[in-house]
Amino acid sequence: MHSGGLLDSLPLWSLLPLTILIAWVSGEIGRRIARYRRESSEREVEGPVGAMVGAMLGLLAFMLAFTFGLAASRFEDRRQAVLLEANAIGTTYLRAEMLPQPASGETRDLLRQYVDIRLEAANAGNLSEAVAGSEELHNRLWSQAVAAAQKNPSPITALFVQSLNEVIDLHAKRIMVAIRSRVPGAIWLTLYLLAGISMAAMGYHERLTSSRRTPALAALVVGFSLVLFLIMDLDRPTEGMLRVSQQSMIDLRNSMTDTPTDKGAGSH
Repeated sequence: MHSGGLLDSLPLWSLLPLTILIAWVSGEIGRRIARYRRESSEREVEGPVGAMVGAMLGLLAFMLAFTFGLAASRFEDRRQAVLLEANAIGTTYLRAEMLPQPASGETRDLLRQYVDIRLEAANAGNLSEAVAGSEELHNRLWSQAVAAAQKNPSPITALFVQSLNEVIDLHAKRIMVAIRSRVPGAIWLTLYLLAGISMAAMGYHERLTSSRRTPALAALVVGFSLVLFLIMDLDRPTEGMLRVSQQSMIDLRNSMTDTPTDKGAGSH
C-alpha cells in the first residue's frame, strides 16, 4: 500500500547509482557540446559562463535544501505520530481495566494484538496487511466499547470510549503521514531536470577552461547524488536506513503484561 510516488517503482538501493549515472552523463554531454563549439571556432568568454554555472548550482542547492526540509518535516511528523499513538493506546489499555469483566480482559487482549500488528508492520514493511488487521481490530474494539456503554453507562465507560476513539483517529493520521504524505512527484522531476542541467553546465565550463578532466566534477556529481539519495531515504518510511524509531511502541508492549484478571477472563 503505497502512495504511488514518481520513484516508488524503483528500489531505494538502485537510486544512488542511477542518480550518479544521470549526473555523470549530463556532465559528459556538456563537455561534448563545449568541444564542438571550440572545434567550430565559436569562441566563448569564460567569465559569463562561470557566473551562469554558479547561478545554476546555487539554484540546485536551494532546491535540494527546500526538498530536504520538506522530507525532514514529514519524517518528524511520522515520529510524533508513533509517540502519540503509543500514548493513546496506553491510556486506552489502562482505562479498559476499569471496565466490567469479561469486557475488560477481552479489550486489553485486543489492544495487545493491536500493538503487535503495529510493530510487525514497522519491522516487515507490509503496510497493506497491517492496515487491514488494524481496521479489523478497530471494529472488534468498538463493538466491545458499544456493548460496555449499553450495559454499564458511566463516566468511566465514557472515558474509555473517548480514548479508543482517539486511537482510531491516530491510526488515520499515521496512514496519512506514513503513506500519503510524500514529496510530490513534480518536485522530484524538477530536481532531476535541474541537476542534469547543472551538471551539463559544469561539464561545459570545465571543457572551456581546460582540455583535461578534473576530479572536481566527479566530486560534485557524487556529492549532489548523495544528498538526493538522503532525501529519498527520508521520504520512504518503510525502506532504507532512516526509519522512525518504534521504541515507544516497544516500551508500551513490554508494559502490557497479562494480569490475573485478564487470564481469568480469557478462560471463560
